[in-house]
Amino acid sequence: MKSPCVDICAFDGRTGWCRACGRTKEECRVWKKAQPHQQRQIAADLPRRLRKLGETVLTLDRH
Repeated sequence: MKSPCVDICAFDGRTGWCRACGRTKEECRVWKKAQPHQQRQIAADLPRRLRKLGETVLTLDRH
């Protein structure tokens, strides 16, 4: 499976998720060695994480 990395690493201090791809630092580090089912499991959760990060940004912008 292709890496979801977009070469813009910026990790959220609250969640630990990358603001660009949604993975944690540990998930980024082990991606190439992870089994395909592990990669699919991580990838399946990324849209939810990125939505959550977007909601956090929108909430902070309103204050």
